Amino acid sequence: MDFKLLIGGTLVDGAARMPVINPATGEPFADCPRADLAQMEQAVSAAKRAFPGWRDAGNTARHDAMGRLADAIEARFAEFARTLTAEQGKPLAQAEFEVGGSIAAIRYFGAQELLPETLVDEAGSLVVEQYYPLGVVACITPWNFPLILLAIKVAVALSTGNTVVAKPAPTTPLTTLLLGECAAATLPAGVFNTIVDANDLGGALSAHPDIAKISFTGSTATGRKVMASAAATLKRLTLELGGNDAAILLDDVDLDDVAPKIFQAATYNAGQVCMAAKRIYVPRQLVNGLCDRLVALVQSTVVGDGMDPATQIGPIQNRMQFDKLRDLCEDSKQQGDVLTGGEILNRPGYFIPPMIVRNLPEAARLVREEQFGPLIPILAYDTVDEAVTRANAVEYGLAGTIWGADPQRAAAVAGRIETGTVWINKHLDLRFDVPFGGVKQSGIGREQGRHGMKEFVNTRVVSLAR
Repeated sequence: MDFKLLIGGTLVDGAARMPVINPATGEPFADCPRADLAQMEQAVSAAKRAFPGWRDAGNTARHDAMGRLADAIEARFAEFARTLTAEQGKPLAQAEFEVGGSIAAIRYFGAQELLPETLVDEAGSLVVEQYYPLGVVACITPWNFPLILLAIKVAVALSTGNTVVAKPAPTTPLTTLLLGECAAATLPAGVFNTIVDANDLGGALSAHPDIAKISFTGSTATGRKVMASAAATLKRLTLELGGNDAAILLDDVDLDDVAPKIFQAATYNAGQVCMAAKRIYVPRQLVNGLCDRLVALVQSTVVGDGMDPATQIGPIQNRMQFDKLRDLCEDSKQQGDVLTGGEILNRPGYFIPPMIVRNLPEAARLVREEQFGPLIPILAYDTVDEAVTRANAVEYGLAGTIWGADPQRAAAVAGRIETGTVWINKHLDLRFDVPFGGVKQSGIGREQGRHGMKEFVNTRVVSLAR
């Protein structure tokens, strides 16, 4: 397929082309256009020109157009899903779920409206808070969920009257370009634009004076660079960054019930989830039982090409992350007891089976760092106070989970966890009407829900004497 950039309503070639690797083979399966600085400038200029008309079109017109965009994606559902699996690696069923979620996000936020709020209404004064769009929004997305994370950002930005320049991760550009094709047929010219780079345009895009806001999802290290680039123009930022999420099992859990849920929370999308369960804190007396169950789950799990219907866990998305996980496996073998996994599969592609490791010191890399892969450290604790202290003793604060039979007790523990989200007896429940985001070095701002929509608008307070 001949993929194109979308700039100013026109599908165009890039200044160059670059290969896209299938992580299940480690070999190129497609190529895509690569933008240069001039094309990035054209995309920003097109979005700036389109902004007044889109802003003034009104909610009904904007939401109708977004409905047509959702329809266009749905008409190409199978193509989106297969392209997503080919470029990202996840099992096709998970790719289909992501495509369906992306369509749902566009429909949901396309039906939302930020109406003015009355703050004061009394005899001598009426104070109303109004909302109006920012302008051009740069949406910069990662490679783990390249479609739905973009769809949420774009849906909120467009619904609130902004225009968009989208820049996907260089290793997963194709579903973004397919979204551009759908937008070319359904949205006014310049409202949505796509550029693809080789990690060389992010700084210029973040610093651009005509970009009013950056909505970025990615690593904490890159988030710091985005924030620095944006500083000169004091542009608005939403940063959804890394996490090292703790799962705390309480001593009243049913291990037969919880073990499969913990395994899923740690290994979904090959563990490449910012909110994955990444450190599992377990009462010392339950460690053996949990480990036995997790080892059995690993040994019954099929790791393979996402296009194979039997596959439950696909490959790691890119070579750089694959190499990082290999290093973490070796380090964990030196510092703890690996019960299963930790061996690289002898086949083409970037495959790492789930690893269960226990008896790691708290200073081990797999405990302190965000692994972003299916490597699961099981960490024994003696008191709940100790577990909470250890869970909070990292620079991250994205999410966490508490597992226990007594909901009130579990909720009390959840209230002590220093994160933006804590789930109790469930994981990765991300409703469109509920905001999420991190604390500490896991990010700034919120996405989704009314709070997330307000991140994409300016606030104007009108105070009237009467």
